[in-house]
Amino acid sequence: MRFSLSSPHPHHFPLFCETNFTLLKPGKRIALPTRIEPKVFFANERTFLSWLNFTVILGGLAIGLLNFGDRVGQISAGLFTLVAMAAMLYALVVFHWRAQRIRTRGAGVGAVGGFDDRFGPTVLTIALAAVVIVNFVLRVVVGESEDGGSKGRHGHEGQTQIVI
Repeated sequence: MRFSLSSPHPHHFPLFCETNFTLLKPGKRIALPTRIEPKVFFANERTFLSWLNFTVILGGLAIGLLNFGDRVGQISAGLFTLVAMAAMLYALVVFHWRAQRIRTRGAGVGAVGGFDDRFGPTVLTIALAAVVIVNFVLRVVVGESEDGGSKGRHGHEGQTQIVI
């Protein structure tokens, strides 16, 4: 059997399959096993550790507010702790979701799209902004109600300290 490399189209050459050397039609897909590079798994782990690093720093801030703050600081510490714990759980879920997608090469349930994280950083930023705003409002409201509105936090006229 002879094969000709001539084709009506200049870029359509017949393809030969490596295993049985049969002629394949142009555009036919060949399933070949692909190797997943270890750097892909390491990138997923690195992203997970980066999220955990942030949550540990946020938890340290919460512990500092809890130990050295007044009632407003304790309320803010509780809110920062909740945000840190939610971020930890979210990072864990995303890590396992990406690892499963990497192992299955992006196939399976919810396979549309890539491996990127579209909503996590936005939700985290909104949650942190909300906690900081709550801390600020509580500090201003409690500071005014304790001092009668005219004196500062330490009883000095015209000097109000706002601690965030």
